[in-house]
Order: sequence, then C-alpha cells, then structure tokens
Amino acid sequence: MKNARWGVVAVALVLTGCGLTPSKPAPSAPASPPLAPASITLPATQDPAALAPQVVRYAREAGVDPQLLMAILYNESYKPHDPDSERAWQKIKPDAAFGVANMHEATFDQTKQGRPFAKRAWQELPDDPGLAIEAAAWYLHDLNAQLPSSHPQYTGNELLALGYNAGPGNMKAFAKGTKPGSDSQSYLDRLHDNWDKAARALSHA
Repeated sequence: MKNARWGVVAVALVLTGCGLTPSKPAPSAPASPPLAPASITLPATQDPAALAPQVVRYAREAGVDPQLLMAILYNESYKPHDPDSERAWQKIKPDAAFGVANMHEATFDQTKQGRPFAKRAWQELPDDPGLAIEAAAWYLHDLNAQLPSSHPQYTGNELLALGYNAGPGNMKAFAKGTKPGSDSQSYLDRLHDNWDKAARALSHA
C-alpha cells in the first residue's frame, strides 16, 4: 500500500466522527489467553524499538534473524498501526493487512497452522503486536524453507525481506535473477536504510 492512501483513512475517520459511521460493526475478536510476556498496544507514532524484546523472543523461537525481523517492522511502520485506524481502513479496503507487521488474512491463516498461535484469529492482530510479530517471524521461517540453494545476487536476508513484501513466488524469481519491480526495489532499499536502526533497537532488548 502507498503512503498516500492514508489520506483516505483520515477522511474516513473524519466522516466517522461526523456520525457517518458504517452500519456494519467491526468484527469482534474471539476470546483467547494473552501471550506471555504480555503484549502491548502501540500508539500510531511509537517507534518499533519498543517491541525489541518480543522481536528477540519470537525470532529465536522461529529460527530467524532478529535484525531482519526488526528491520521489517521498521519497513512496515509507514502507516498508523493503532486498532481504530487499521479497522477504519479495512472497511474501505477489505483485503487490507492488519498488525504492526502488515500481514494479510490468508498469509496469517496459512502461517499459523501447527504453530503455538494456531487458535488465534487474524482479526486480533491490530490489538496484539506480540501476535503480529510471532506470525511474521514464522512466516519468515516458512519463506526461508523455500529459498533456492543458490542466490548470488542477493543475501538470504534480502530475499526473505523481498519475499515478505512480494510473496514466495516472486522471492524465488528474484533469487534466479529476475529484476525486482519498483515497489520491491523500494522495499529492499528501505530495508538497507533501516538495517542499522534495527541493530540499535535490538541492542537495548
């Protein structure tokens, strides 16, 4: 999604405040026990560094690089992640992604199979950054299992980030030499820009 779309969200929020609330209520999340350690809810302006302990925990459990996971959170922090904004946008764009890691419903439902969060629901992601990070970590784990053995143009972490953004099929194509499009290249450039920032955030975890 492009940053400019959030202007539409702002309009939607204004209309909601004027009493033009859509008649269909937001879906309620099924009851489930909290993750341990307890998850926190991020204000829209909060730095992903606040989530460093959870990044370290879930990256370790999934066997992925915590710096990669943190850098992806920075990549995905271009839009507000407070629950009200996310659900307002989802009413306008039903296939929108949820949570601090911007995960789509089909990806979440596939990733959670056989995992500790298998009974959790995608609709919970806006309210639970810990669940979003856990799902992102395991999705990176699954992408890693699909990496070609040889990928001379990119590092494994670069390809995993590209796969996170563009899907496993595109990731495998990039590994074989296909040139990324402008959106994928922009995502990779931002990953490079956020790489050192991610390391600094993790140094305090």
